[in-house]
Amino acid sequence: MNYIEAVNYIHSLLKFGVRPGLTGMNALLHLLGEPHKGLRCVHVAGTNGKGSVSTAISNVLIEAGYNVGLYTSPYVSEFLERVQFNGCPVNKDVFAHNVENVKAAVEKLQQQDVIITEFEALTASAFLCFKELGCDLVVLEVGLGGRLDATNVIGRPLVNVITSLSLDHTAILGNTIEEIAFEKCGTLKENFNAVVSVGQPEGAMDVINNTARRLDGTVIIPAEENISIIKSDLFGTQFSYDSNDYFITMPGLHQVKNMTCVIEACEILKKDFEISYENIVSGIKNTVLPARVEVINKRPLVVLDGGHNEDGAKAFFAAVEGQLENKSKIIVVAGMMADKDVEVSLKPLMKETDLFIAVTPENPRAMNSEELREIAKRYSKEACSFESIRSAVDFALSVSDDDSAVFVVGSLYLAGEIRGYLKEKFTN
Repeated sequence: MNYIEAVNYIHSLLKFGVRPGLTGMNALLHLLGEPHKGLRCVHVAGTNGKGSVSTAISNVLIEAGYNVGLYTSPYVSEFLERVQFNGCPVNKDVFAHNVENVKAAVEKLQQQDVIITEFEALTASAFLCFKELGCDLVVLEVGLGGRLDATNVIGRPLVNVITSLSLDHTAILGNTIEEIAFEKCGTLKENFNAVVSVGQPEGAMDVINNTARRLDGTVIIPAEENISIIKSDLFGTQFSYDSNDYFITMPGLHQVKNMTCVIEACEILKKDFEISYENIVSGIKNTVLPARVEVINKRPLVVLDGGHNEDGAKAFFAAVEGQLENKSKIIVVAGMMADKDVEVSLKPLMKETDLFIAVTPENPRAMNSEELREIAKRYSKEACSFESIRSAVDFALSVSDDDSAVFVVGSLYLAGEIRGYLKEKFTN
């Protein structure tokens, strides 16, 4: 099996299982020799910020000289962004032969009427890669929820992190913040050490604190009063926490909350790893994720963001709000999934927009561009729709000038479709 065959095989499996739970995942790992056992892990759950926190913790440990595995999702440009070793996608041959082993085990289980999903097979493949590569630590980002997520087969992690919680994937995880928090808290094990992002909804904190009492766990929340913003713009944020200075290359004040989680998680990890203040500073500064308020070009200002729910959209708007006043024209190119609260998510940005261009992302869950355009017409000065994201971007740029702002937003699926094209346009 080569790399392309391996990726195609993973994609050929069911998205969701017919029997929710970890029974199938445990059966698969048993056939594979329990590759997850013995791995030392950090487990990151939450609604928004998981990718930033997971990547930054990985980068800090790499700076400290350790071999680090990172399992994250979704990807933007390359599939193996999801399975990394020391900050790079794992070797394609290593990945392919481990997927081949997983495929053989999946076929055995199919004979027993046990169906393995795409995410379960990928997670098992990642565990095999991390074991083979001899990782000192693995940072695991939860795929969906937590309690029944395939990553939750691990024993007690060295550190749990719960990032910002809000309502998302409600059809699967529940309709209240308490139900969402319950699913995320399913990653917490007896005597856990958890870092929880500052500013959680009260109902979520009630669930987290009740879980801590039940499991005799420790909850650490970064002290908001010890956070001081020194300077913040679209090119990063300089801030102080506990009288130490840090710089985040990714823009947006929401990243300060994320990085204080990273700092506190690293304080816990110091029990097992030698980590210096300089390692943390460098790890945070070097953390740059694609399509997270990513500035593609300065004149015209072109910003790409994959925030796909209400809180993600709020964070994006807060990050760019200061740029709107001096722009000759605000143009938004957006595509959303139909299962998101599109109107609530995009309304603040729509109201500031001179031209809203709706597109249909290449995804079965995507909202049709014409439906999105009709919503935008209620708020934007002008709205139109394109079926092709490239055509939409070309049109947006054709009607912009050097003093315009073009924001491409709404979904990481959309960002993945267009990021390479945008980078190509502004590097040639």
